[in-house]
Amino acid sequence: METGYHGTSVENLSRATGLSKGSLYGAFGDKEALFKRIFEDYCASSAESAAARLEGPEDEAIDRIRNWLKVPEDHTDRRGCLLAKATAELAFEDDAIAARSLAAHETLLDNCRELVEQAQRAGHVDPAADAAALGGLIVATHRGLEALAKAGVDATTRNRIADAAIDGIALDPARL
Repeated sequence: METGYHGTSVENLSRATGLSKGSLYGAFGDKEALFKRIFEDYCASSAESAAARLEGPEDEAIDRIRNWLKVPEDHTDRRGCLLAKATAELAFEDDAIAARSLAAHETLLDNCRELVEQAQRAGHVDPAADAAALGGLIVATHRGLEALAKAGVDATTRNRIADAAIDGIALDPARL
């Protein structure tokens, strides 16, 4: 998906998978069906990862949020997230992609809201703060950091932004 859905030909898919065009069509029907299957699998995997972030002690919830936003300092992958890329490229023209994208993003929003609620119960985030709005801020920050990565912004800069975002919602960033 480096060239996007529209920029990827069946020939590209055949080369990448090692399958002939006939085998691809036989297994999946067409390029659209193959993409939708991959997209569904990616969204399901994203939901599993989101659920896994809820695991652990509440007093570590803010750390799990921070770890989701940050990348290793030597991270140079600029491919980006299939969910974000497919949403940007296809959601306006394909109702099924739009609906699946919305469901995946709602899962991320719910997950981040729950993480904020855990951090609130642990005393790391103001208990009176709107957990849903802060969860949305975290998802929006994550998506923005992915866009910055695609543009080539270095990991150190992106991690400083991630830290600033988390420090901005924490009650006492110095103790975290």
